[in-house]
Amino acid sequence: MAGTTEVVVIGGGYAGVMAANRLTQRDDVTVTLVNSRPEFVERIRLHQLAGGTHGAVTDYRSVLGERVRLVVDTVTRIDATGRGIELASGAKVGYDYLIYAVGSGSATPSVPGAAEFAHPIATFEEAQRLRSALDAAPATAAVTVVGGGPTGIETAAELAEAGRAVTLVCGRVLGPYLHPKGRSSVAKRLAGLGVTVLEGPGVEVVEVTRDAVRLGDGRELPSEVTVWTVGFGVPDLAARSGLSTDAIGRLITDETLTSVDDERIVAAGDSAAPSDMPYRMSCQAAGPLGAHAADTVLGRIAGERPEPFDMGFAGQCLSLGRGTGLFQFAHKDDTAKKLSVGGWTGAKVKELVCKLTVKQLTSEARKPGSHTWVKGEKGRALLRAQRREQSAGSAPVA
Repeated sequence: MAGTTEVVVIGGGYAGVMAANRLTQRDDVTVTLVNSRPEFVERIRLHQLAGGTHGAVTDYRSVLGERVRLVVDTVTRIDATGRGIELASGAKVGYDYLIYAVGSGSATPSVPGAAEFAHPIATFEEAQRLRSALDAAPATAAVTVVGGGPTGIETAAELAEAGRAVTLVCGRVLGPYLHPKGRSSVAKRLAGLGVTVLEGPGVEVVEVTRDAVRLGDGRELPSEVTVWTVGFGVPDLAARSGLSTDAIGRLITDETLTSVDDERIVAAGDSAAPSDMPYRMSCQAAGPLGAHAADTVLGRIAGERPEPFDMGFAGQCLSLGRGTGLFQFAHKDDTAKKLSVGGWTGAKVKELVCKLTVKQLTSEARKPGSHTWVKGEKGRALLRAQRREQSAGSAPVA
């Protein structure tokens, strides 16, 4: 087709699929999605994959629009000058615009022994390996989950409900995002499942061995299977390709999600750092970020000035086994409210959210441009103001 614009999306997670589908609003745009796996991973269900209660994958054809071409391969380099990407297979793909949505994974742990003996759970393959390790361990084996954030909490609950003897090492506090009321509800449920929760001063892991976890306060916990849920990292593709990134490798963009180095490159999802102030890594942010990244590209194709990204958070939801959950309501600036919903209702809300994240992608595939989200510009403006104050405070005195 004469005048066709080629757009390549790198990464087939929540943000990448949303962006790819939304781009098909224009008939003169061809969309290629490059992803290393042939199936869409429901990342927010990986703790269920580890626990054996869900497969955590969906066929791409059910979430991708018919006009999106899927290439199963790994991008090894972005050639911004030549407007092309190089693939592990040796192939090269050119583009007019590129959407960078490579997502996130497990951060490389700095704690001695963690990389060798602990099991991360941020990717499908990692969750599969953890599942295999659990299957190989006796039913009475001591399991230690390190990390008191959402992934640690959900994994500990899932494994305890399956009959495992689980210790959750939180560090400073259980569920740091949660309001104290919601935190109390989570602690009560974990106790009911038999999970030993360790938190407070000295409760940081200083070493992991093949069969134990050592804490800063001197305690040594027997652990035949250790699960590592502390921290997330991002692929180093942008940095390796000479693009500007933040400290952990997210692509630095302006508020329209456009790379500060190249207006032909737009970022979305966990790998984006608008104004070097990234949003919380979450599927909640990934969908809107993917949609807006597509809108930015479509606006430029149409000769329009892209709008700054704007979204407000609703909260955080946790599964605490199959029959109980928690939805922690939040202000739009992503700070927790006192209000939360727990128990059976919380579990239903969590499952509804899991299903909706996939349904939103399917809906966008069928009707490109239909996805909408809650705005929250006041919260973002506050973050920018705080950043300016911090910068001013650290400036040399004349």
